[in-house]
Amino acid sequence: MVVQGALDGLRVVELGQLIAGPFCGQLLGDMGADVIKVEQPGSGDPMRDWGQGEDKVQWEIIARNKRSVTANLRVKEGQALVRRLIAKADVLVENFKPGTLEKWGLGPDDLHRDNPGLIVARMSGYGQTGPYSDRAGFGGVGEAMGGWRYIVGEPDRPPSRMGVSIGDSLTATYGCMGVLAALHVRDRTGKGQVVDAALYESVLQVMEGLVPEYDRSGIIRERSGSILPGIAPSNVYLCKDGQFMIGANKDAIFKRLAQAMGRPELGDDERYATHIARGRHQAELDGMISDWTRNLTVEEVDALMIEYSIPAGMVYRAPEMLADPHFQSRDAIIEVQTERFGPLKMQNAFPKLSATPSGVRRPAPARPGQDNEAIYGTLLGLDKAELERLSAQGVI
Repeated sequence: MVVQGALDGLRVVELGQLIAGPFCGQLLGDMGADVIKVEQPGSGDPMRDWGQGEDKVQWEIIARNKRSVTANLRVKEGQALVRRLIAKADVLVENFKPGTLEKWGLGPDDLHRDNPGLIVARMSGYGQTGPYSDRAGFGGVGEAMGGWRYIVGEPDRPPSRMGVSIGDSLTATYGCMGVLAALHVRDRTGKGQVVDAALYESVLQVMEGLVPEYDRSGIIRERSGSILPGIAPSNVYLCKDGQFMIGANKDAIFKRLAQAMGRPELGDDERYATHIARGRHQAELDGMISDWTRNLTVEEVDALMIEYSIPAGMVYRAPEMLADPHFQSRDAIIEVQTERFGPLKMQNAFPKLSATPSGVRRPAPARPGQDNEAIYGTLLGLDKAELERLSAQGVI
Protein backbone atom coordinates (compact mmCIF):
# COMPACT_ATOMS: atom_id res chain seq x y z
CA MET A 1 0.00 0.00 0.00
CA VAL A 2 1.31 3.45 -0.94
CA VAL A 3 1.03 5.95 1.92
CA GLN A 4 0.05 9.30 0.44
CA GLY A 5 1.27 11.68 3.15
CA ALA A 6 -0.40 14.13 5.51
CA LEU A 7 -1.23 16.67 2.76
CA ASP A 8 -2.75 14.17 0.35
CA GLY A 9 -5.56 15.87 -1.57
CA LEU A 10 -4.02 19.34 -1.34
CA ARG A 11 -3.23 21.00 -4.66
CA VAL A 12 -0.33 23.47 -4.84
CA VAL A 13 0.62 25.65 -7.79
CA GLU A 14 4.28 26.70 -7.65
CA LEU A 15 5.47 29.80 -9.48
CA GLY A 16 8.94 31.31 -9.30
CA GLN A 17 12.29 29.63 -9.59
CA LEU A 18 15.66 28.84 -7.98
CA ILE A 19 15.48 28.00 -4.28
CA ALA A 20 13.11 29.73 -1.84
CA GLY A 21 9.78 29.13 -3.61
CA PRO A 22 10.71 25.72 -5.04
CA PHE A 23 12.03 24.46 -1.68
CA CYS A 24 8.75 25.46 -0.06
CA GLY A 25 7.02 23.49 -2.81
CA GLN A 26 9.31 20.54 -2.16
CA LEU A 27 8.43 20.50 1.54
CA LEU A 28 4.70 20.55 0.76
CA GLY A 29 5.16 17.88 -1.90
CA ASP A 30 7.17 15.67 0.43
CA MET A 31 4.20 15.80 2.83
CA GLY A 32 1.84 14.54 0.14
CA ALA A 33 0.55 17.63 -1.69
CA ASP A 34 0.07 17.53 -5.46
CA VAL A 35 2.52 20.23 -6.54
CA ILE A 36 2.15 21.64 -10.05
CA LYS A 37 5.35 23.43 -11.01
CA VAL A 38 4.89 26.20 -13.61
CA GLU A 39 8.03 26.70 -15.73
CA GLN A 40 9.01 29.06 -18.51
CA PRO A 41 8.53 27.37 -21.92
CA GLY A 42 11.79 26.08 -23.34
CA SER A 43 14.32 26.93 -20.65
CA GLY A 44 12.46 25.85 -17.51
CA ASP A 45 13.67 26.60 -14.00
CA PRO A 46 17.40 27.53 -13.82
CA MET A 47 17.70 25.01 -10.98
CA ARG A 48 17.77 22.33 -13.66
CA ASP A 49 21.38 23.36 -14.28
CA TRP A 50 22.50 23.85 -10.66
CA GLY A 51 24.89 21.69 -8.66
CA GLN A 52 28.51 20.63 -8.62
CA GLY A 53 30.01 18.12 -11.01
CA GLU A 54 29.26 17.37 -14.63
CA ASP A 55 25.79 15.97 -13.86
CA LYS A 56 23.65 18.71 -12.30
CA VAL A 57 21.52 16.81 -9.82
CA GLN A 58 20.24 19.46 -7.39
CA TRP A 59 17.02 19.69 -9.40
CA GLU A 60 16.28 16.05 -8.61
CA ILE A 61 15.78 16.96 -4.95
CA ILE A 62 14.03 20.32 -5.13
CA ALA A 63 11.63 19.21 -7.89
CA ARG A 64 10.76 15.77 -6.55
CA ASN A 65 7.07 15.07 -5.96
CA LYS A 66 6.15 17.72 -8.55
CA ARG A 67 4.53 17.75 -11.96
CA SER A 68 5.67 20.29 -14.56
CA VAL A 69 3.63 22.48 -16.86
CA THR A 70 4.89 25.39 -18.92
CA ALA A 71 3.31 28.83 -19.24
CA ASN A 72 4.68 32.12 -20.47
CA LEU A 73 3.62 34.49 -17.70
CA ARG A 74 4.73 37.49 -19.71
CA VAL A 75 1.87 37.18 -22.19
CA LYS A 76 -1.85 37.65 -21.51
CA GLU A 77 -2.87 34.19 -22.63
CA GLY A 78 -0.26 32.56 -20.38
CA GLN A 79 -1.43 34.64 -17.42
CA ALA A 80 -5.06 33.71 -18.06
CA LEU A 81 -4.17 30.02 -18.30
CA VAL A 82 -2.30 30.05 -15.00
CA ARG A 83 -5.12 31.99 -13.34
CA ARG A 84 -7.51 29.20 -14.33
CA LEU A 85 -5.08 26.68 -12.84
CA ILE A 86 -4.77 28.61 -9.58
CA ALA A 87 -8.56 28.82 -9.32
CA LYS A 88 -8.53 25.05 -8.80
CA ALA A 89 -5.69 25.08 -6.24
CA ASP A 90 -5.51 25.26 -2.45
CA VAL A 91 -2.12 26.97 -2.29
CA LEU A 92 -0.05 29.22 -4.51
CA VAL A 93 3.70 29.41 -3.82
CA GLU A 94 5.67 32.23 -5.47
CA ASN A 95 8.98 34.02 -5.04
CA PHE A 96 8.93 36.78 -7.63
CA LYS A 97 9.91 40.35 -6.83
CA PRO A 98 6.96 42.02 -5.03
CA GLY A 99 4.57 43.60 -7.48
CA THR A 100 5.29 41.16 -10.28
CA LEU A 101 2.18 39.03 -9.78
CA GLU A 102 0.04 42.16 -9.51
CA LYS A 103 1.48 43.39 -12.81
CA TRP A 104 0.38 40.12 -14.42
CA GLY A 105 -3.12 40.26 -12.96
CA LEU A 106 -2.26 37.43 -10.57
CA GLY A 107 -2.09 39.31 -7.27
CA PRO A 108 -3.88 37.90 -4.21
CA ASP A 109 -6.83 40.29 -4.54
CA ASP A 110 -7.45 39.14 -8.11
CA LEU A 111 -6.96 35.47 -7.27
CA HIS A 112 -9.19 35.54 -4.20
CA ARG A 113 -12.09 36.74 -6.34
CA ASP A 114 -11.90 33.42 -8.19
CA ASN A 115 -10.82 31.32 -5.22
CA PRO A 116 -11.62 32.80 -1.76
CA GLY A 117 -10.00 29.90 0.06
CA LEU A 118 -6.64 30.22 -1.71
CA ILE A 119 -3.53 30.51 0.46
CA VAL A 120 -0.81 32.57 -1.23
CA ALA A 121 2.70 31.92 0.11
CA ARG A 122 4.99 34.74 -1.01
CA MET A 123 8.75 34.59 -0.53
CA SER A 124 10.87 37.67 -1.22
CA GLY A 125 13.99 39.48 -0.08
CA TYR A 126 12.38 42.11 2.14
CA GLY A 127 8.70 41.21 2.31
CA GLN A 128 5.69 42.59 0.49
CA THR A 129 5.64 45.94 2.31
CA GLY A 130 8.12 48.52 3.58
CA PRO A 131 10.63 50.85 1.90
CA TYR A 132 12.85 48.00 0.66
CA SER A 133 10.08 45.77 -0.64
CA ASP A 134 10.68 46.59 -4.31
CA ARG A 135 14.40 45.80 -4.13
CA ALA A 136 15.80 42.62 -5.64
CA GLY A 137 16.84 40.18 -2.93
CA PHE A 138 18.82 36.95 -2.97
CA GLY A 139 19.50 34.55 -0.11
CA GLY A 140 23.01 35.83 0.58
CA VAL A 141 21.71 39.37 0.97
CA GLY A 142 19.03 38.19 3.38
CA GLU A 143 21.69 36.35 5.39
CA ALA A 144 23.78 39.52 5.53
CA MET A 145 20.96 41.84 6.61
CA GLY A 146 19.44 39.28 8.96
CA GLY A 147 22.69 39.11 10.93
CA TRP A 148 23.92 35.66 9.90
CA ARG A 149 26.85 36.50 7.64
CA TYR A 150 28.54 38.88 10.07
CA ILE A 151 28.99 36.23 12.76
CA VAL A 152 30.09 33.32 10.53
CA GLY A 153 33.80 32.66 10.01
CA GLU A 154 37.11 33.36 11.70
CA PRO A 155 37.44 36.66 13.61
CA ASP A 156 40.46 37.83 11.58
CA ARG A 157 38.81 37.23 8.20
CA PRO A 158 35.80 38.59 6.28
CA PRO A 159 32.42 36.94 6.92
CA SER A 160 32.02 33.46 5.48
CA ARG A 161 29.21 31.70 3.68
CA MET A 162 27.39 28.87 5.44
CA GLY A 163 28.12 26.37 2.65
CA VAL A 164 24.46 25.92 1.70
CA SER A 165 21.77 28.44 0.73
CA ILE A 166 20.53 28.73 4.30
CA GLY A 167 18.68 32.04 3.83
CA ASP A 168 16.56 30.63 1.02
CA SER A 169 15.94 27.36 2.84
CA LEU A 170 14.88 29.10 6.06
CA THR A 171 12.49 31.36 4.16
CA ALA A 172 11.00 28.36 2.38
CA THR A 173 10.59 26.55 5.69
CA TYR A 174 8.84 29.50 7.32
CA GLY A 175 6.72 29.85 4.20
CA CYS A 176 5.70 26.21 4.52
CA MET A 177 4.97 26.68 8.23
CA GLY A 178 2.78 29.66 7.37
CA VAL A 179 0.87 27.61 4.80
CA LEU A 180 0.13 24.90 7.38
CA ALA A 181 -1.09 27.52 9.88
CA ALA A 182 -3.24 29.18 7.21
CA LEU A 183 -4.76 25.82 6.27
CA HIS A 184 -5.79 25.36 9.91
CA VAL A 185 -7.53 28.76 9.87
CA ARG A 186 -9.19 27.96 6.54
CA ASP A 187 -10.65 24.80 8.04
CA ARG A 188 -12.56 27.05 10.49
CA THR A 189 -13.37 30.05 8.31
CA GLY A 190 -13.21 28.82 4.70
CA LYS A 191 -11.07 31.82 3.85
CA GLY A 192 -7.52 31.91 2.51
CA GLN A 193 -4.86 34.49 3.27
CA VAL A 194 -1.37 35.67 2.31
CA VAL A 195 1.79 34.24 3.90
CA ASP A 196 4.51 36.91 3.65
CA ALA A 197 7.95 35.33 4.22
CA ALA A 198 10.97 37.64 3.85
CA LEU A 199 14.52 36.37 3.50
CA TYR A 200 16.04 38.76 6.04
CA GLU A 201 13.26 38.13 8.59
CA SER A 202 13.54 34.36 8.28
CA VAL A 203 17.26 34.64 9.07
CA LEU A 204 16.57 37.12 11.88
CA GLN A 205 14.16 34.64 13.45
CA VAL A 206 16.97 32.18 14.24
CA MET A 207 19.50 34.72 15.53
CA GLU A 208 18.87 33.76 19.17
CA GLY A 209 19.87 36.57 21.58
CA LEU A 210 21.72 38.75 19.07
CA VAL A 211 19.31 41.72 19.24
CA PRO A 212 18.35 41.69 22.95
CA GLU A 213 22.00 41.23 23.96
CA TYR A 214 22.79 44.48 22.19
CA ASP A 215 19.66 46.20 23.47
CA ARG A 216 20.32 45.25 27.09
CA SER A 217 24.12 45.15 27.33
CA GLY A 218 25.49 46.83 24.21
CA ILE A 219 27.06 43.54 23.10
CA ILE A 220 27.66 43.07 19.38
CA ARG A 221 28.26 39.44 18.51
CA GLU A 222 31.44 38.90 16.53
CA ARG A 223 32.83 36.06 14.45
CA SER A 224 34.27 33.40 16.69
CA GLY A 225 35.25 30.59 14.32
CA SER A 226 34.26 27.14 15.52
CA ILE A 227 33.25 28.16 19.05
CA LEU A 228 30.38 30.00 20.67
CA PRO A 229 32.04 32.32 23.17
CA GLY A 230 31.39 31.33 26.76
CA ILE A 231 29.97 27.90 25.87
CA ALA A 232 32.63 25.31 26.66
CA PRO A 233 33.65 22.77 25.81
CA SER A 234 31.79 22.62 22.50
CA ASN A 235 34.05 22.34 19.51
CA VAL A 236 35.52 20.16 16.79
CA TYR A 237 38.76 18.54 17.89
CA LEU A 238 41.47 16.90 15.79
CA CYS A 239 42.21 13.21 16.26
CA LYS A 240 44.95 11.06 14.75
CA ASP A 241 42.84 10.28 11.71
CA GLY A 242 40.08 12.86 11.51
CA GLN A 243 37.87 15.34 13.33
CA PHE A 244 35.40 14.86 16.14
CA MET A 245 32.68 17.09 17.60
CA ILE A 246 32.28 17.11 21.39
CA GLY A 247 29.58 19.03 23.23
CA ALA A 248 30.18 18.79 27.00
CA ASN A 249 29.23 22.27 28.13
CA LYS A 250 26.84 21.15 30.87
CA ASP A 251 28.37 20.73 34.34
CA ALA A 252 27.48 17.05 34.84
CA ILE A 253 28.50 16.16 31.30
CA PHE A 254 31.85 17.93 31.67
CA LYS A 255 32.54 15.86 34.78
CA ARG A 256 32.01 12.73 32.70
CA LEU A 257 34.29 14.08 29.97
CA ALA A 258 36.99 14.67 32.56
CA GLN A 259 36.65 11.04 33.61
CA ALA A 260 36.81 9.86 30.00
CA MET A 261 40.00 11.86 29.56
CA GLY A 262 41.52 10.16 32.60
CA ARG A 263 41.59 13.48 34.45
CA PRO A 264 38.61 13.36 36.84
CA GLU A 265 40.08 16.17 38.92
CA LEU A 266 39.22 18.67 36.19
CA GLY A 267 35.53 18.18 36.97
CA ASP A 268 36.01 19.70 40.43
CA ASP A 269 38.63 22.28 39.46
CA GLU A 270 37.20 25.74 40.16
CA ARG A 271 38.44 26.88 36.74
CA TYR A 272 36.22 24.35 34.96
CA ALA A 273 33.56 23.11 37.39
CA THR A 274 30.83 25.57 36.36
CA HIS A 275 29.42 26.89 33.10
CA ILE A 276 30.62 30.44 33.80
CA ALA A 277 34.09 29.29 34.84
CA ARG A 278 34.54 27.13 31.74
CA GLY A 279 33.49 30.07 29.59
CA ARG A 280 36.25 32.21 31.13
CA HIS A 281 38.86 29.52 30.46
CA GLN A 282 37.48 28.36 27.10
CA ALA A 283 40.71 28.55 25.06
CA GLU A 284 42.71 26.85 27.77
CA LEU A 285 40.13 24.07 28.08
CA ASP A 286 39.94 23.53 24.33
CA GLY A 287 43.72 23.26 24.27
CA MET A 288 43.70 20.48 26.87
CA ILE A 289 40.99 18.54 25.07
CA SER A 290 42.82 18.92 21.75
CA ASP A 291 46.04 17.62 23.34
CA TRP A 292 44.07 14.57 24.46
CA THR A 293 42.15 13.82 21.23
CA ARG A 294 45.12 14.20 18.88
CA ASN A 295 46.69 11.12 20.49
CA LEU A 296 43.61 9.00 19.79
CA THR A 297 41.79 7.83 16.70
CA VAL A 298 38.26 8.97 15.91
CA GLU A 299 37.04 5.47 16.69
CA GLU A 300 38.71 5.50 20.10
CA VAL A 301 37.26 8.89 21.03
CA ASP A 302 33.84 7.81 19.81
CA ALA A 303 33.93 4.68 21.98
CA LEU A 304 34.77 6.75 25.06
CA MET A 305 32.02 9.27 24.34
CA ILE A 306 29.49 6.46 24.13
CA GLU A 307 30.82 4.80 27.30
CA TYR A 308 30.55 8.04 29.32
CA SER A 309 27.32 9.24 27.66
CA ILE A 310 28.72 12.46 26.24
CA PRO A 311 27.02 14.20 23.28
CA ALA A 312 29.53 13.83 20.46
CA GLY A 313 29.82 12.76 16.87
CA MET A 314 32.05 12.43 13.86
CA VAL A 315 32.24 15.26 11.34
CA TYR A 316 30.53 13.69 8.35
CA ARG A 317 30.75 14.20 4.63
CA ALA A 318 28.54 12.41 2.11
CA PRO A 319 30.65 9.17 2.11
CA GLU A 320 30.34 8.81 5.89
CA MET A 321 26.60 9.45 5.77
CA LEU A 322 26.08 6.74 3.16
CA ALA A 323 28.09 4.23 5.20
CA ASP A 324 26.55 4.95 8.60
CA PRO A 325 24.28 2.16 9.95
CA HIS A 326 22.07 4.64 11.83
CA PHE A 327 21.38 6.61 8.63
CA GLN A 328 20.60 3.28 6.97
CA SER A 329 18.30 1.99 9.70
CA ARG A 330 16.19 5.17 9.63
CA ASP A 331 16.22 5.48 5.83
CA ALA A 332 17.68 8.97 6.22
CA ILE A 333 19.11 8.60 2.73
CA ILE A 334 17.06 6.91 0.04
CA GLU A 335 17.57 5.92 -3.57
CA VAL A 336 15.19 7.46 -6.10
CA GLN A 337 14.81 6.24 -9.66
CA THR A 338 15.16 9.52 -11.55
CA GLU A 339 14.25 10.05 -15.19
CA ARG A 340 17.52 11.76 -16.13
CA PHE A 341 20.14 9.89 -14.13
CA GLY A 342 18.64 6.58 -13.12
CA PRO A 343 19.03 5.56 -9.45
CA LEU A 344 20.18 8.53 -7.38
CA LYS A 345 20.77 8.73 -3.63
CA MET A 346 19.38 11.76 -1.79
CA GLN A 347 18.08 12.80 1.61
CA ASN A 348 14.67 11.47 2.61
CA ALA A 349 11.66 13.61 3.59
CA PHE A 350 11.61 14.87 7.18
CA PRO A 351 10.26 15.04 9.84
CA LYS A 352 8.86 11.53 10.22
CA LEU A 353 5.12 11.23 10.85
CA SER A 354 4.00 7.91 12.30
CA ALA A 355 0.59 7.60 10.61
CA THR A 356 1.01 9.66 7.42
CA PRO A 357 4.72 9.58 6.61
CA SER A 358 6.24 11.92 4.08
CA GLY A 359 8.27 10.53 1.20
CA VAL A 360 9.18 10.64 -2.47
CA ARG A 361 6.26 9.49 -4.60
CA ARG A 362 7.54 10.68 -7.96
CA PRO A 363 10.91 11.82 -9.33
CA ALA A 364 11.58 15.33 -10.53
CA PRO A 365 10.12 16.04 -13.99
CA ALA A 366 12.83 15.53 -16.59
CA ARG A 367 11.47 18.07 -19.09
CA PRO A 368 9.73 21.41 -18.67
CA GLY A 369 6.06 20.97 -19.45
CA GLN A 370 6.09 17.20 -19.56
CA ASP A 371 2.73 17.17 -17.75
CA ASN A 372 1.03 19.82 -19.90
CA GLU A 373 -1.39 17.38 -21.48
CA ALA A 374 -2.26 15.62 -18.24
CA ILE A 375 -2.86 18.82 -16.27
CA TYR A 376 -4.17 21.29 -18.82
CA GLY A 377 -6.19 18.59 -20.53
CA THR A 378 -7.64 16.81 -17.52
CA LEU A 379 -7.85 19.68 -15.03
CA LEU A 380 -8.78 22.55 -17.36
CA GLY A 381 -10.42 20.56 -20.16
CA LEU A 382 -8.22 21.80 -23.01
CA ASP A 383 -8.30 19.52 -26.04
CA LYS A 384 -5.27 18.39 -28.04
CA ALA A 385 -5.76 20.96 -30.78
CA GLU A 386 -5.85 23.81 -28.27
CA LEU A 387 -2.71 22.53 -26.54
CA GLU A 388 -0.93 22.34 -29.88
CA ARG A 389 -1.97 25.92 -30.71
CA LEU A 390 -0.76 27.24 -27.34
CA SER A 391 2.53 25.40 -27.77
CA ALA A 392 3.06 26.69 -31.30
CA GLN A 393 2.45 30.27 -30.15
CA GLY A 394 4.91 29.99 -27.26
CA VAL A 395 2.23 30.28 -24.57
CA ILE A 396 3.08 26.86 -23.12
